[in-house]
Order: sequence, then C-alpha cells, then structure tokens
Amino acid sequence: QVQVEESGGGLVQPGGSLRLSCAASGTIFSIDYMGWYRQAPGKERELVAYISSGGTTNYADSVKGRFTISRENAKNTVFLQMNSLKPEDTAIYYCNVVSKLPRWLEYWGQGTQVTVSS
Repeated sequence: QVQVEESGGGLVQPGGSLRLSCAASGTIFSIDYMGWYRQAPGKERELVAYISSGGTTNYADSVKGRFTISRENAKNTVFLQMNSLKPEDTAIYYCNVVSKLPRWLEYWGQGTQVTVSS
C-alpha cells in the first residue's frame, strides 16, 4: 500500500508565495516521476509541473517562471514553490507519484486547497 500526503496549502494574497510538500510512503519499488496537478472549480484537472528521478522538470506554460518543483529522492518527497501567485492559481492541488516498475502505477494524494485572494 502506498500513501501520498500533501501539505502546505492555504490562503494567500495575490503576489504572495506558498510552498507545497508531498511525501510518498509505503511499498514502492522506485519512484520515477513526482508531480503536481491542480483542479479549479468547473475545470478539468491539469498538469502544473513534474520532475523525474534524474531531475528533469516540465512546467505548464501558465506557471513557468513563477513555480519551481524540486524533490528529495531519498525521502520520496516533492515540493512546489509557488511565487507571484495570481487569483487564477486558485485550485485544489494534487500530488502525483509514478512508478514504472514492475509496471506503470500512479498514486494520488487527497489534495490541498490553494486560494489566492485579497
């Protein structure tokens, strides 16, 4: 069984910053990708950013230059530093963990609310 737990959401004013954390625990052969998705009310879930075990990153165009993803492989932990937050960043943020061995498996956290409002 694998558990994925996010933390760090909250309410912040426009232009502010938040740091999300996500830790995966349990029986995992290896973690290849860790990432963040978000879902705003009435919208589909979308990719925010992901990072491979080797450190390769990918970001949605809407967050490039403002968000930074990082991970600590030894602790199966991923972080999302969010700066210059905008009201349109308001969403539930979900952590996603992908393991390719012994087969492709994905695990999701319960989500953490991020609200950007004055």
